[in-house]
Amino acid sequence: MIADWSEFNVAMAGATAALAGLVIVAASVNIREIVDSKTLTARLLAGIAALVLALTVSALGLVPDIDAVWFGVLTLAVTASVTVLQVNVARLIARDPDPADRARMLKYLVGFLPLAAYAAAGVLVALQHPSGMYFAAVGCVLAIVSAIVVSWVALVEVLR
Repeated sequence: MIADWSEFNVAMAGATAALAGLVIVAASVNIREIVDSKTLTARLLAGIAALVLALTVSALGLVPDIDAVWFGVLTLAVTASVTVLQVNVARLIARDPDPADRARMLKYLVGFLPLAAYAAAGVLVALQHPSGMYFAAVGCVLAIVSAIVVSWVALVEVLR
């Protein structure tokens, strides 16, 4: 079941690693402004964490002969750790008193979408349900999209 997804996992591991590096390099250009902000650092961290989650789950899918139960449990463990981070980021953004931050909820809710997909994937794969890897694929794509959106918003806000 998991081995059938090796080509997808290779592609996603490479893509997410490259994107994480690009986000870090893009942020480093304006690092002073980002560090001085109350929420930009947290937003970028959440975006990078989503990419690291996608990279980790894709890499787990490439472990030779990994057992479905182990893949599911490890996916749940990594997802749980990123969820704790995302909850803290959401709290920080929600408490931001800046009145210009009108799309506040969207800025942190988007980060929970891949987490939900990966949590479902972890449970379904551990139970050896055939749809589990499809949820992992959705989680990966959502992680990439949410990380790009979150990172873009954060990097644009540096220039405001």
